[in-house]
Amino acid sequence: MLTILLAALDQTIVATALPAIVGELRGFNELSWVVSAYLIATTVTIPLYGKLSDIHGRRRMMLIAISVFLLGSLLCGVAQSMGQLIAFRIIQGIGAGGLIPLAQAAIADLVPPRDRGRYQGFVGAVWAVAAIAGPLLGGTLTDAASWRWIFLINLPVGAIAMLVIARTMPAPRQRAEHQLDLLGAATLTVATTCLLLASVWGGTTYGWDSPQILGLGATGVLFIGAFIAVEQRAPEPLLPLRLFRIGIFSVSSAASFILGALLFGVTIYVPLFVQGVQGGSATNAGAVLIPLAFAWVLISTISGQLISRFGRYRPFPIAGGVVTIAGVSLLASLGADDSRTQVAVALTVIGCGMGLMWQPYIVATQNRVAMREVGVATSGLVFFRSMGGSLAVAVLGTILANRLATELVAELGEAGRTVDPNRLFDGSNEIGVELLDGVQEALAASLHTVFLVLVPLAVAALALALALQEKPLARTHEERDSA
Repeated sequence: MLTILLAALDQTIVATALPAIVGELRGFNELSWVVSAYLIATTVTIPLYGKLSDIHGRRRMMLIAISVFLLGSLLCGVAQSMGQLIAFRIIQGIGAGGLIPLAQAAIADLVPPRDRGRYQGFVGAVWAVAAIAGPLLGGTLTDAASWRWIFLINLPVGAIAMLVIARTMPAPRQRAEHQLDLLGAATLTVATTCLLLASVWGGTTYGWDSPQILGLGATGVLFIGAFIAVEQRAPEPLLPLRLFRIGIFSVSSAASFILGALLFGVTIYVPLFVQGVQGGSATNAGAVLIPLAFAWVLISTISGQLISRFGRYRPFPIAGGVVTIAGVSLLASLGADDSRTQVAVALTVIGCGMGLMWQPYIVATQNRVAMREVGVATSGLVFFRSMGGSLAVAVLGTILANRLATELVAELGEAGRTVDPNRLFDGSNEIGVELLDGVQEALAASLHTVFLVLVPLAVAALALALALQEKPLARTHEERDSA
């Protein structure tokens, strides 16, 4: 739980500080990179941590992951340029790749499937607590001190987590003999990195039809093919392809991808709306996310208890899909004149939907796969969730940058071409009162497009929930393995 808190706190605390980071380091066009660089590094290392933990044990790999994460956090806290910050976020992401999947796998080691819904509800509660504390803490630290403290705050939390894990988590009685699929890890890393870079650079740094983007896309597709070929022949594959023949795992993987995209699409760009459009502070932007987190923790805890009590999980993501569609639709309807109360209502509805959907897919997958593959299967779901978040941040960032350039000209004419969006967030008031209303209208229209893209993603989440199969939850590990 402490490890999940560490990872979740970092993901939620950064969002409200992004405008301040952009203002100080002058990097509006690189805004998505602060998140994307972290997510790329996280995404490509998740499957590797899952496999390494099956070999060396959860405790050892968790301690290594936290150590790397804290090193990256320290470096981020002292970064002097946007380039340095992005590079240090990669180091932080390499450590973060092991935090959530290893903690989830450890729960699966300790708790039988029938009782796991209750514990997954606790996990959802930790996420929601981080979603409340993170934005508030991030906004308060940014306003009262500096955005650098949003990274440095990880150090004491991480130290406590390492101490508790080292003293209380049981080590494996003997080292398991496994082969590490290094070739699979290398091909998956290249494929994922190329596709994510194409998403981040496409339409902003380079045109979509440029040789750079086409080359990255082609290389990514080529290495996906290479990864599939390697995994078919590997004695112990990094991500066993046979798992995709299990309907529950396939549906859960696709749903995790969509949920990651929805989560990051909301938590990264809603604070931008509050600060850039509504003129709120970083603390205001953090406070507006509290309804999402409160609804999430309440519904996640209740649904987890109900899953354990009745042994059924399928109704919850279906209901969550319907609710999330309603919430995202409310978010997409917001304009420059709407109040923070209207934003809070939309986020409350989204929080209820996400609280219903977030955990059942992990419970369903861990209940279906063999015990020896729980680690790699859980890592697979977290990998797809992180991949969805990475692509969402990159693509939505591209949409925002392109739409804003167009909307500025539409609102301000030729004067819009000279407006520096960084000035909205650095507190300098250099845009000028005569242009400010037009700039805020342009940003509101651009973010409207971003939120509108989330609606079909919510529809896809509902479709996947309807496709999820129901398999009775086993009361013990032995019952699950004999099923």
